[in-house]
Amino acid sequence: MPKTLPVIDVSAPICCAPVSAGPMTDDAALEVALRLKALADPVRIKLMSILLTADEREVCTTDLASDVDIAESTVSHHLGQLRKAGMVASERRGMKVFHRARTDALDALRVVLNPNCCN
Repeated sequence: MPKTLPVIDVSAPICCAPVSAGPMTDDAALEVALRLKALADPVRIKLMSILLTADEREVCTTDLASDVDIAESTVSHHLGQLRKAGMVASERRGMKVFHRARTDALDALRVVLNPNCCN
């Protein structure tokens, strides 16, 4: 029988010592892995790139689907995974849903992976 992974709230920015600070605990390693797993898809990386570089702070699902040339339902699925990992925030306005990157979560992940990066 496969091992069941513990349920962890990954919607909050990651909060653990950098991987270079010493051996990580199992829980801390799992937190980092779950967030990296959310990014481990080319479409999700592209969506994050679009959200991070958009002229406006928020982009609707329809525009994102057009930018990545896939169905809105598929884009919604990918955004849902990024939202669960705390990397995207979404807000419904009428019939449209607008999304923005949560840079605090990405910055926290960057610091965990390499605290000396980009200083």
